[in-house]
Amino acid sequence: DVCINNAGLAHPESLLNGKTTGWKNMLDVNVLALSICTREAYQSMKERNIDDGHIINLNSMCGHRILPNPDIHFYTATKYAVTALTEGLRQELREAKTHIRATCISPGLVETEFGPRLYSQDPDKAANIYSHYKALEAIDVANAVVYVLSAPPHVQIGDIQMRSSEQAT
Repeated sequence: DVCINNAGLAHPESLLNGKTTGWKNMLDVNVLALSICTREAYQSMKERNIDDGHIINLNSMCGHRILPNPDIHFYTATKYAVTALTEGLRQELREAKTHIRATCISPGLVETEFGPRLYSQDPDKAANIYSHYKALEAIDVANAVVYVLSAPPHVQIGDIQMRSSEQAT
């Protein structure tokens, strides 16, 4: 049994001038929904006596460092929360004496609809987001998921941080 929490979004809402609705939406999707899906996946595994499942949280490099871009500071806070939630989950799973594993995969910039959606109100920024260097592709993240799932049962991969070889931060 595998649960892959892959939903995530960002709004260009700075800390000083951001809209509460945008912040709440990021918290609801990036933190609360991930936590609910994790809880329900664990409960389902427990009820069915599954002891070798895996919960994978697709996070972001923003969950490990803060970029000097006010548009994503609140988003970054939600991704730091995912980092903390994944480690907390790992600890709780050990305390529960289960062999269910928890992993966080934290990619840098990935060429998806994420960037254009972030800047949907600013076509110039949206068009420019992938122009500075070759970003990761979705297949790169999918390959990281396959790698994590192929680890032997006694191996706990806690976090994979990955970015394009051209990405500086």
